[in-house]
Amino acid sequence: MSQTDLSQLKFTTHHFSAGVRKFIPISLFVAIFGAAFGLAASQTGIDDLSAILMSGAVFAGASQFGSLDLWGTEVPLLPLIVTVFAINARHLLMGASLYPWLKDLPTFKRYAVMLVASDANWAMSLQAFNRNELGKALGILLGGGLTMWLFWVIGTWLGLTFGSTISDPKAFGLDMVMSCFLLTMVLEGKKDRRTVMIWCGAAASSIIAYLYLPENSHVFAGAIVGGLLGITLKESNNEH
Repeated sequence: MSQTDLSQLKFTTHHFSAGVRKFIPISLFVAIFGAAFGLAASQTGIDDLSAILMSGAVFAGASQFGSLDLWGTEVPLLPLIVTVFAINARHLLMGASLYPWLKDLPTFKRYAVMLVASDANWAMSLQAFNRNELGKALGILLGGGLTMWLFWVIGTWLGLTFGSTISDPKAFGLDMVMSCFLLTMVLEGKKDRRTVMIWCGAAASSIIAYLYLPENSHVFAGAIVGGLLGITLKESNNEH
């Protein structure tokens, strides 16, 4: 079976359950942020059902928090769309990076898996794919993603009900958990010249955008610059 051929892979419950178990620890922190969102949503005036449905359907913490700043009696639809798109622009690159492995899956399965893709399970599954551990990678992507999604929704409900006890997760340094996790994934991943240049370019553009451009634009800037570097360097080095 070739590296990119997943159509013949026998994806088992073992792969799925292994992904679930692997992501339970980090999902506990996801639940805490879900609780913080639930509390913030209730303070903004969003009813409980709408907040839970938003977490279940959107499953994107940063953009959900960003949307709260625009929420009111009249929601400005276009600014809301632009804000959510800018914050989530990195998902375009996440999908593109996984495409070589997922392209042989049936269309429904491919997009179903990507519905629960987030920063953490994307980073870990990409490492497993690069090691040609296809079953493990899919287990991380699907099992880990569903676990984080479930904890995010549960956390939202807890925040709506008991959120006053977790009103400020930054006070405990919990806002740095995901950043430290992703930094670990970067340091453990490939360290060839091309990868280092991509990460450095994305980081530099994000910092500049954070300092001089509107709020949340650093996410979009880093994703665009990192993607362009990835395309350019891949073509010039003839990497496959």
